[in-house]
Amino acid sequence: MKDFVKQLCKNITKIFAVFYSYETSRFFEFFGNTFYSFWVGNSFKSCGDGFHVQSPAHIKGGQYITIGERFVSYARLRLECYDSYADYKYTPKLVIGNDVTMNYNVHVGCVNSIKIGNNVLFASNVFITDHQHGYIDKRDLGTPPAQRFITSGGPVEIEDNVWIGENVVIMPNVFIGEGCIIGANSVVTKSFPKHSVLGGVPAKFIKSLDSEN
Repeated sequence: MKDFVKQLCKNITKIFAVFYSYETSRFFEFFGNTFYSFWVGNSFKSCGDGFHVQSPAHIKGGQYITIGERFVSYARLRLECYDSYADYKYTPKLVIGNDVTMNYNVHVGCVNSIKIGNNVLFASNVFITDHQHGYIDKRDLGTPPAQRFITSGGPVEIEDNVWIGENVVIMPNVFIGEGCIIGANSVVTKSFPKHSVLGGVPAKFIKSLDSEN
């Protein structure tokens, strides 16, 4: 009986130790992310209430970025606005609406204009760009890609309530209408009207949600 009580006390102690350690780590994680989010949020032109981002995040040209309320991002977010590259000047503008959620490894690169509406949901590993390095023809064959000047192919706009799947790439000069669903691994090179379901490489129209019963 004595050994049983002794073993029971040990087990109870272990349980409390695990619980205390878990709760303590959760507290410091919450505190750290709250402080980090406050610090990152101050780097933008404007940032609404409820901004929350996990570390690490890479922000470039924050003075050209406007973020709405209740923005949430998981780790390794990259928001980049370039106002110069290789002696060329740009006037970038990146606008993100309210209640936008970005999962891990979302990368947005802007030298022209990218607008993301309200309630847009990003899966992980999504890349959006409004530019490219140089010309896509023989004029740049003799120039290493990193030395080619940046050219904008046109602005990108994503309207409200769009769901962007895993590993999606959205290229320049693209308009995504309200309520669209973009399938995983798609490369979007052209515009789609509202309520479209699209997917593939390059992305193609699959069906309209308006036609569903």
